[in-house]
Amino acid sequence: MLDKIALTLLIIGGLNWGCVGIFRFDIVAWLFGGQVGIVSRIIYILVGLAAIWCISLLFRDSRNTVMEDSASIRD
Repeated sequence: MLDKIALTLLIIGGLNWGCVGIFRFDIVAWLFGGQVGIVSRIIYILVGLAAIWCISLLFRDSRNTVMEDSASIRD
């Protein structure tokens, strides 16, 4: 579940950075009171933490994860 939350946050962050790069428009800052707004800063921090968490996805053995998931479904 934590992996899905982290990936969702990274998608939000990636789309936001895409808008910043293409249109020079920061959606998060626009929605939540500028880049220095407390809610915006919390979202930026959560996206950063999600990125750090997702680094672990690169080093996981996906074959074991799939087998464990399918075994838990059968139980």
